[in-house]
Amino acid sequence: MRGKIDIPDVTLVTQASSSKLSIRQPEVSFVVMIYGEYLGRRFTIRDEEVLIGRAPHCDIVLTDDSVSRMHCRLIPGSAGVVISDLNSTNGTYVNGASISTHLLRDSDKIKIGRSIFKFLSGNNIEHAYHEEIYRLKTTDGLTGAYNKRYFEEEAEREIYRFCRYSRPLSLLMIDIDYFKKVNDNNGHLAGDRVLTQLSQLMMANVRREDTFCRYGGEEFALLMPETNIKGALDQAEKLRVFVQAARIEFEGMVLRVTISIGVTQAEPGMSTVDAFVRVADENLYKAKDAGRNRVVPSPS
Repeated sequence: MRGKIDIPDVTLVTQASSSKLSIRQPEVSFVVMIYGEYLGRRFTIRDEEVLIGRAPHCDIVLTDDSVSRMHCRLIPGSAGVVISDLNSTNGTYVNGASISTHLLRDSDKIKIGRSIFKFLSGNNIEHAYHEEIYRLKTTDGLTGAYNKRYFEEEAEREIYRFCRYSRPLSLLMIDIDYFKKVNDNNGHLAGDRVLTQLSQLMMANVRREDTFCRYGGEEFALLMPETNIKGALDQAEKLRVFVQAARIEFEGMVLRVTISIGVTQAEPGMSTVDAFVRVADENLYKAKDAGRNRVVPSPS
């Protein structure tokens, strides 16, 4: 995700002319960017079509090269807001599925190039918008995992508990092997699909009390309170096997990837988050140097 969260209200189209007083004003809807260059910004949809694309005359201009000049259109009507793809090169996706025309429902996620929007409509729309902004402060918009900021806050609390009460605490640093090749050979949209599906797979296989985050790029972290090195190694190996077996489908392709994992347990002297992460990161690089697709722990 790029940039800090910005929350101006960008109203693209205004209400119907005041001379037409008999016309019932349509229900207001928003699309909020949850991943991309306008992170956190909302665009209001009222009674006119909204054109999205790379061309300067579009209502929402996206500079990403994977976005067509006129990519898609949001069309408000009596039944709600319809999104229509305009024969774009890379397609328009709603909730992960490629669409031609689709009637949007509240909370639908729209992916256009590498940007992701969330559609908000219905009652309490202002409340839903501010909830979404709050969520963006802690969550990565692409993968749904916690973001690095949230991870560091949780890790700081857990390091404090470890130092004060000597409670076991472990950390996994996880990196997708040869991820650059996925992007170079198949495109960044395929890379985004890999990040999204692997995140969902790993999040489904960790404990609720653990903190799983996208640490940056293709690197993830798993903070495991009340877990010693043996429990952390068992978890790491389970995730490695799940990922190795996963089939990731995108545009008729089946992509397969592996992960390397560095594991450490908090030890005396690790009084800061940076010190804790550094040891796990060193083990991650050892796993890569040893051939990838493996788990490397700290020496006992």
